Amino acid sequence: MSRTVKLKSKNDKPKVGLVLTGGGARAAYQVGVLRAIAQMLPDGASNPFPVICGTSAGAINAASLAVAANDFQAGVRQLEDVWANFHVGQVYRSDCLGVLKNSFRCLISLFSQEYGRHRAISLLDNAPLESLLFRKIPFRMLHHCIRSGSLHALGITAWGYTSSQSVTFYQAAKGIAPWKRAQRVGVTTHIDVKHLMASSAIPFFFPPVKLHREFFGDGSMRQMTPISPALHLGADKVLILGMHKETDDLPGRVSASNPPSFAQIAGHAMNSIFVDSLDVDLERLRRINETLKLIPPETRQEKNILLRPVESMMISPSVEINEIAQQYAKSLPLTMRYLYKAVGAMSPNGSTLLSYVLFEAPFCQALIELGHNDTLQQKEKILQFINS
Repeated sequence: MSRTVKLKSKNDKPKVGLVLTGGGARAAYQVGVLRAIAQMLPDGASNPFPVICGTSAGAINAASLAVAANDFQAGVRQLEDVWANFHVGQVYRSDCLGVLKNSFRCLISLFSQEYGRHRAISLLDNAPLESLLFRKIPFRMLHHCIRSGSLHALGITAWGYTSSQSVTFYQAAKGIAPWKRAQRVGVTTHIDVKHLMASSAIPFFFPPVKLHREFFGDGSMRQMTPISPALHLGADKVLILGMHKETDDLPGRVSASNPPSFAQIAGHAMNSIFVDSLDVDLERLRRINETLKLIPPETRQEKNILLRPVESMMISPSVEINEIAQQYAKSLPLTMRYLYKAVGAMSPNGSTLLSYVLFEAPFCQALIELGHNDTLQQKEKILQFINS
């Protein structure tokens, strides 16, 4: 990953970038982290994250924060109000009729190529989410927040099915040029609901979204460098909100008598989409930082090496989220419980998949509380990172 940045004067205040990763319902954890940070700051404090980047469900949280950059604490309260009262019916149709109609469309598409050619097919109908975003996010405020200086840039990443590129759509202050790297580009635009729907279109579960001339899906797909967009958009350091418990322990080898269920396989696929690339990118960033420490700043300037160390910090769950999901599985509507039970998501082995789609208030509230507590335990470290 390129870490090329413009040299800054000593008087410039470092811009802290906030990177919100994807993870479906797991993104409620991010809300708890943000609530704790908002509580750490004095009343009326300015937005501590002038650069905000999001992918998938993290893109929705990112946009919600960005439009409220003029009042960060109020923006966090509004975001928490939505997540703490979530119901799957606000994200995808969970009523019996809606599930049957969508399942029937999927079945027809298997036997009729012509039918699938004229409409996007998916396992779930996420039209309710689009309606929710229209009601809750005033995108016109992005322009005002950027003009006032409380926001420098918002970046939303989606995956292009035709181009096979990770595209970061961004709305930012003047001076940020579009970029092009291997399989990833940055494109300036006016961000709206369509970009959020595209970025959060989990493959198979939600339909792809057409933007301009191409169909896009979940931005976490093959996003090899999730930290990079924040750096391109001007961040000098990055705070990353992860969705899985960090551990150095390798899992033990176990014997299995039965083949994995559909939910177990899908859960592993979800982890490969939402988790693995962030771990690799963080490791790459740290290695670059260690390498640059061996090169004196004078030598880097003399040789015109435009790389510099980028400070990073990640906040991630202290417990496995899929274990929490098991406790709240019964909060799902009856129709969805039958559907997820049929594919094995209600069993312990399928709880990883369940944790991505469990958009129910009890589960989301538990994750918000977890994120809040995890963050408060690092209060001094976080405040030093934000304010230094």
